[in-house]
Amino acid sequence: MVGPEGRAVGVEHIPELVATSTENIKKSAAAPHLNDGSLSIHVSDGREGWPELAPYEAIHVGAAAPQIPEALIEQLKPGGRMVIPVGTVFQELKVVDKKLDGTVSIRDETSVRYVPLTSKDAQLHAS
Repeated sequence: MVGPEGRAVGVEHIPELVATSTENIKKSAAAPHLNDGSLSIHVSDGREGWPELAPYEAIHVGAAAPQIPEALIEQLKPGGRMVIPVGTVFQELKVVDKKLDGTVSIRDETSVRYVPLTSKDAQLHAS
């Protein structure tokens, strides 16, 4: 998916989900990628991305943010693309392209319905 020199990075704020995901990957055909570091999953706030391995050619966000997190745009490589659901009640799948000169264009692709991109505290202690 990412080629011999690429890497895939996952970010999740619930440590138990990271642990379960890691254990499942170890049992799958993707285990060698986890072992060689081309696939990694980290416990962190997804709204902040994972700057340690940036910049990224592609970013896919699997939960809806109220607005596009600036940290994710910053981590996008010039020439890269991010796909992110944005909105609360009504959501749009946004395609964010960072041009080679660093300028950013954003377009709506389609209406979607995702779970919200939240903090760990908000997710675990929601009333």
